[in-house]
Amino acid sequence: MRSLLSHALLLALASGAITETARSQGVSNGIAAVVNGVVVTLSEVREAVKAQEQIYRFQMRDDPIALEKALAELKASAVDSLIDRELILAEFRKIGGTIKPQYVEDDINTIVRENFNGDRDAFVSELARTGMTLKKFRELREKMIIVQVMRGRYAAEQRPPTPLEVRDYYEKHIDQFRDKDMIKISTITVPKFTGDPSATAESQRRLAQELRAKIVGGANFAETARTHSQDSRAEDGGEWPWMERTQMKKSIADAAFAVKQGGVSQVVEDEAAFIIIAVDTKKLGTPEPLEKVRPQIERVIRQERSKTALDAWLEELRRKSNIKRYNNKAF
Repeated sequence: MRSLLSHALLLALASGAITETARSQGVSNGIAAVVNGVVVTLSEVREAVKAQEQIYRFQMRDDPIALEKALAELKASAVDSLIDRELILAEFRKIGGTIKPQYVEDDINTIVRENFNGDRDAFVSELARTGMTLKKFRELREKMIIVQVMRGRYAAEQRPPTPLEVRDYYEKHIDQFRDKDMIKISTITVPKFTGDPSATAESQRRLAQELRAKIVGGANFAETARTHSQDSRAEDGGEWPWMERTQMKKSIADAAFAVKQGGVSQVVEDEAAFIIIAVDTKKLGTPEPLEKVRPQIERVIRQERSKTALDAWLEELRRKSNIKRYNNKAF
């Protein structure tokens, strides 16, 4: 329940205008950015990251590698996310937009119903535990709703894809619509970290690249795997049994199926290792008919267009704004 509330708090976070006195005080407290005169403080950045970090730790508690990557990306993008949020709120004020109080109240009631079993007292108690009043929470949720409305406004105004565009997408992504794709591969796995203090991830990457160069130059893949690979198939020369695409990790499957039969992949970077894939043979399944997957493709094209339009709108807002980022580190 607490994680869900923290998520709600994160979505609501937004910067507000401050006076020149407060702005000067913010210098000593730490400024992450100033957006058209509005300060985004380091404490705001930390609060936003802390709230989302709790969500990630709950969602990815069984996948520490994915969690580490997600947290790194979260911290790297935190300041930009809050800058964009302030730009959107400013644009909403510029067009004279308003949000009916009932919309905000309905939103809060939904949170209480879905996350607190309708117990408003428990909800208010949880707010108090996090140091937030109901009034402040309502203000933050209002800003969150504004951001969602403005994003939706610019993302939704897209023309439907034409039949030709749908067919082109289908043909370019035909592998996504095939069923029972099968492949037989061999691998050489070079771990990023071996326990040897002198071996770094970069030195291991170079080793993998050198091994690939030798294989492309004519070295025997199986012998190289037996000598250098460190995975469960090394003793078998790196050879794996037949596998369906759906049985494989997506990043590995995508890399393997992109290689011609008899070919060798580039060095594939995984979370913990560098992998070289030799494609022994493939059996491609039968693709689903275009008409069956047309609605799915149309949705994907619309989503891609919406993202492109939203990115272009945000970039234009950034271009027209006075944004100053500071080198102060929040973490």
